[in-house]
Amino acid sequence: MQYRSLKKPEDAHVRERMRIVMNHKRLKRIYREESLQVRPRKRRRVRLVRGNAVPPPTRLNEEWGLDFMHDRLLNGRKVRLLTIEDRLSREGLALEPNFSITGLRVTETLDDIAAVRGYPSRVRVDNGPENISMAMLRWSVRHGVELHFIDPGKPAQNAWIESFNSRVRDEFLNASAFWTISEMREASAAWLVDYNEIRPHSSLDYLTPKEFVETLTTDPTPQLQVA
Repeated sequence: MQYRSLKKPEDAHVRERMRIVMNHKRLKRIYREESLQVRPRKRRRVRLVRGNAVPPPTRLNEEWGLDFMHDRLLNGRKVRLLTIEDRLSREGLALEPNFSITGLRVTETLDDIAAVRGYPSRVRVDNGPENISMAMLRWSVRHGVELHFIDPGKPAQNAWIESFNSRVRDEFLNASAFWTISEMREASAAWLVDYNEIRPHSSLDYLTPKEFVETLTTDPTPQLQVA
């Protein structure tokens, strides 16, 4: 910084010469050191909802529920499971075990499901780090999917996926033991087929999710991008 000693700073011409001399590199460095915003951030066009003020779905793919579970292999290693369910049909869309599940991995699984059945209108999630990650926010913008966050500490607002998780826990995880993640993945895929195609559900008038879907007449949900 350079200053000049002047006798009459009230003069306009003199005040102009008293300006601090600073190039753009120094300005940016000061902004970074003080954690200031160098450039204005772009507004993200993310469709976010919070709470429970959303009516029940009336068609397939209107709302998916998403959650995570935890378990261990026989060697003691921790495993996480990503669970996804269609709220209307009660179809289990994903039961994916992995050692680590990042926000990016969640979006990849959602894309895999959407490649078969299309993208949902909204996904109901909790406030976990994977769900609030930039990968998840970008995915919601890219595909026009609304992220519906439940209120913190209120899992009952996502009771449908919690019910699905309880069946996974009682009928799959507690009833089986696995040495490797590959064994768990193979068994989880078989269990999901049984859940969707063999087992009747009282909430569906004792139809299986597959049978219930066959009774519906649906139109594809409009999306910004379809797999």
